[in-house]
Amino acid sequence: MKGLEFDYKMPRYVYSKIAGRFKPSQYWNSKLSCLRYAEKPEPELPNEAWAKVNVTFGGICGSDLNLIFLNDSPAISTFASFPFTIGHEIIGEISETGSQVSELKAGDRVVIDPVLSCEPRGFFELCSACREGQYSLCQHKTEGNLAPGLLIGSCKDTGGGWSSSVVAHKSQIFKLPEEVDNLNGVMVEPFSCALHSVMQNPPKEDDTVLVIGGGVIGTCIIAAIRALNINCRIVALVKHDRQAEFASHYGADEMIFLRPSSYVPELAKSLNGKVLKPLYGPEVIQGGADIVYECVGRKQSINDGIRFAKSRGKVVLVGLAGVMDGIDWSYVWLNELAIKGIFAYGTEDYQGKPVRTFDVAIELMRLGRADLSPLITHQFPLENYHDALFTAANKGNHAAMKVVFEP
Repeated sequence: MKGLEFDYKMPRYVYSKIAGRFKPSQYWNSKLSCLRYAEKPEPELPNEAWAKVNVTFGGICGSDLNLIFLNDSPAISTFASFPFTIGHEIIGEISETGSQVSELKAGDRVVIDPVLSCEPRGFFELCSACREGQYSLCQHKTEGNLAPGLLIGSCKDTGGGWSSSVVAHKSQIFKLPEEVDNLNGVMVEPFSCALHSVMQNPPKEDDTVLVIGGGVIGTCIIAAIRALNINCRIVALVKHDRQAEFASHYGADEMIFLRPSSYVPELAKSLNGKVLKPLYGPEVIQGGADIVYECVGRKQSINDGIRFAKSRGKVVLVGLAGVMDGIDWSYVWLNELAIKGIFAYGTEDYQGKPVRTFDVAIELMRLGRADLSPLITHQFPLENYHDALFTAANKGNHAAMKVVFEP
């Protein structure tokens, strides 16, 4: 089968870092880059508790682009094994099951929670995080009977969604009801990220929430808040008209465009804050949002998240922030802010019971409280990956939101 594989080699890394500065397409459109479209054998079941899934759609996540553009922190490399097939947003059909997989059969439509925690890694005695159902915080991400990898899509033993076939442990596989179509199915993973962010850091009814970033995750944050029937006020900071349309569609009360000359006073007014002028440097904001969901992971967005939070507010870092200079942390102590990192998904308190985040996402879709299929604006066959990645990396120019592969 064909697959898109990431293979770290120092000469490839150096070439891509240099050439990509002058022509970004060199990160994926060169035989010398770390990304390669290659013929690969289908992944084999690691043991009888696993199943094989034929991929219907494989989504392109912002974290995948971060990887391809070589923007990840070096720390993340310790939780990967090379070469690996990219792709962790996966919907497909069961094609093969091990003898210990009794609840699934060939032809079942399924989605995959890609986190490779204790159970997939063969640990019978679970770590403390997995015992609590917070599998993304597993303490055994580099151990067990699998090669290192945070997720399917960063582990050489499992394959990934940017191919025609992938394997997953039975604990990672969730059947889809008839009411949830394939386009919503490929959105279960990003929607689960948003649900986890909101359910672990829920707004109150009288809160004002700021969502920074109008991409897929930022939009899913808005959709998650409304699907959970939280009637707080939501302000969205977006870049493009298409993002504003989706933010409004999914329940934002006000959209502010990230225009350098005007967004600071406009956003401050919307959040009932005051703009103060320092001796030099960016404006200071007094007042702001009760909760900020920062969904970009860049220096500017993190600085905005911190300075647009009110005193004793909370900033939830949803975006994939890496190593960066120039963050002004003085607001954190000055305003006694709570800064909360959030990663992936796990188990939530849903209607008074512990429920896997993926199950919550699927149930909200089944009930019609979250239809995220409109966010999928572009579909590409895997062999057209040059066009797919160019579109995903230049969303504003293509009015794109979620770009997916059809292997």
